[in-house]
Amino acid sequence: MELTKIDKDLLKQIADLHSVPQGAFNIRKNGQGLARSSSANIDIIPKGDKPGIDIVIKPNTINESVHIPVIITSGGIDDLVYNDFYIGDNSVVTIVAGCGIHNASDKKSSHNGIHTFKIGKNCRVTYIEKHLGIGNGAPKDLSPTTILNVGENSTFEMETVQIKGVNFAERKTTAYLANNAHIVVKEKIKTDGKQKATTSFLINLDGAGSSAKVVSRSVAMDSSYQQFNSNLVGNNACFGHVECDGLICDKSRIVSIPQIDAKNSNAELIHEAQIGKIAGEQLIKLMTLGLTQKQAEEAIIKAYLK
Repeated sequence: MELTKIDKDLLKQIADLHSVPQGAFNIRKNGQGLARSSSANIDIIPKGDKPGIDIVIKPNTINESVHIPVIITSGGIDDLVYNDFYIGDNSVVTIVAGCGIHNASDKKSSHNGIHTFKIGKNCRVTYIEKHLGIGNGAPKDLSPTTILNVGENSTFEMETVQIKGVNFAERKTTAYLANNAHIVVKEKIKTDGKQKATTSFLINLDGAGSSAKVVSRSVAMDSSYQQFNSNLVGNNACFGHVECDGLICDKSRIVSIPQIDAKNSNAELIHEAQIGKIAGEQLIKLMTLGLTQKQAEEAIIKAYLK
């Protein structure tokens, strides 16, 4: 496998890869498989009827990881993949996904991934997904769909980051939680220019003792637009908490649309939303330390999204 300098830069930023990883991995480039490897406990199998892969993790797989990054380095690419994850009982695994697009052409490039998870009992799954757009060419669009089936006594932790440079993003996550199943989501989004990002969560707390915690932090700059949609459905004795914090700058716009639907008298569902600008006293304090206003703003935004 030959990796160009652009390939390596993208992989470093979206998957923290400095070289070809050890163990199970699948690297996709410009709509085609670039490299793939399975391990003793993790099988990666190409689909025969449509683009994508099956990731099969055997029961009792402990402290292993799998990398499945996607990179696009050409204009005019419209990539769609279907990736299905089957995670056996009693497994503790980390899955590192993400997509990076470097587009310097006049033709739009996009990647849409549809990821479906079937998680067994007593599992702990960490899922990391980062998105990045680079280059002064045509738009770079990234829209992932994630469908989660979380088994009894299992926990799914999801970290999603939109780093920069993505012109259009529509992220959709739907989850179904069994008894004592838990989902924890940490989302960070930054937009500028005329970029648009929409996030939608539908979490079905079906099992007794299930819980969900969603924390979204975003920064909108210039004339960009962000929309956060969340819907917690409490079908049993459960707990759900959604927190949406937005930092708005310039002429940008942020919309937060909460919905909580309690269908059981023992369902406890909470939604909190806060949108505001950078506090003037924070800027003044940093500027008295020698920073310019722009440097002070960048420092505040970096700390906010940390």
